[in-house]
Amino acid sequence: MKLVLVGLSHKTAPLAVRECLAPPPEAVGGELERCAALPGVREAFLVSTCNRVEALAVLDDQADPGVVTGWLAADRGVGPDQIEPHLYAHQDLDAVRHLYRVASSLDSLVVGEPQILGQIKEAYRAATEAGTSRAVLNRLLHKTFQVAKRVRSETNIGGAAVSISFAAVELAKKIFDSLEGLTAMVVGAGEMAELALEHLVGQGVSRVLVANRTLDRAVELARPFGGEALELGELPRVLGSVDIVITSTGAMLPVISLEMARQALKKRRGRPLFFIDIAVPRDVAQEVGELDGCYLYDIDDLSSVVEAGKASRAEAAEEAERIVAEEVVKFMAWLKGLEAVPTISALSVKAEHIRTAELNRTLKDLGISDPEQAAALDRLTQALVKKLIHDPIMFVKHASHDKSDDTRREQLALVRRIFNIEENGQD
Repeated sequence: MKLVLVGLSHKTAPLAVRECLAPPPEAVGGELERCAALPGVREAFLVSTCNRVEALAVLDDQADPGVVTGWLAADRGVGPDQIEPHLYAHQDLDAVRHLYRVASSLDSLVVGEPQILGQIKEAYRAATEAGTSRAVLNRLLHKTFQVAKRVRSETNIGGAAVSISFAAVELAKKIFDSLEGLTAMVVGAGEMAELALEHLVGQGVSRVLVANRTLDRAVELARPFGGEALELGELPRVLGSVDIVITSTGAMLPVISLEMARQALKKRRGRPLFFIDIAVPRDVAQEVGELDGCYLYDIDDLSSVVEAGKASRAEAAEEAERIVAEEVVKFMAWLKGLEAVPTISALSVKAEHIRTAELNRTLKDLGISDPEQAAALDRLTQALVKKLIHDPIMFVKHASHDKSDDTRREQLALVRRIFNIEENGQD
């Protein structure tokens, strides 16, 4: 059997192409069943995210890997010639390595991001429900989860800030130790504000506010996070009740003045007020950072944090690659060992069939009816057969771990010929 992985990602294809291949969630089960019904396909798995669409299949040795590529690119609303140039394909060891790297977020747009592992787990759940993940993929996916967990626990790949929004929240954690129970406000409603909200809510803030020049957009952004929407004119009223302010508007002049911050501090009675200004031009008056109890960071401050975080994650990624390489070798040894299972099983079955037939004939010829005598002969013949087939079984097991696929298959075929066992494991 062989493993084949075919797909495309943010590294090989633009969003417009990735969208074509991504099936709606309700269609995944049917797609998997269609893949598993292709000639030579034993098992199938499909992961689809905004950054990648990948199919992983277990095929018979004689099967054409191209059937998986054809399935993935067929009936997608665009011609195969528009999709296939963006596809990559990996087989066996390379397929396992790729899957481990993806799950460990080594192949992600942002190295170290944790979301991809959850997405792979959801994809595995869909494959098990569709009945297209069986012995090999079940083992492979569970090992994949263990590898990703090991990378997380043994390296610092997820511990350093590598985006402006993440860096902003990490800085807030240094000021307040914990964000649980705090109130945070984002000023502006663009992509950076949305990412900042995701990080803030993920770190446990109890209340979020979104202030924007257009109230409708503020409502749209605040709703998924259970937040409150405000207009910019309401900033003076609410600023004193907020612990963390992240600003990212497109305003040409500051939207938070020195006097506004001073009045907010009076209401806070000694509690610190943390400003993260990631706008260009700046949203918070520069003098605000000089007030006692105010902490003000701008885009340049955060950029240095991000660069340091990237360097830290690059070092952690090297450690993660070593873990992946080690685990790939382990899984491939197990996978190669599967080729020997039918031969070992058939050899054992044949030996046992011969033993019981000869034992019954001997008991009958000698007229032995005493249960104790029969049991003694049974144990004797079992011991003899076990010792006789021990060396052939060891030979088969060692053959299954040979580095050369051709040599391994030749040795297995030799054992089957010697003991008159067909390739399918039958006598």
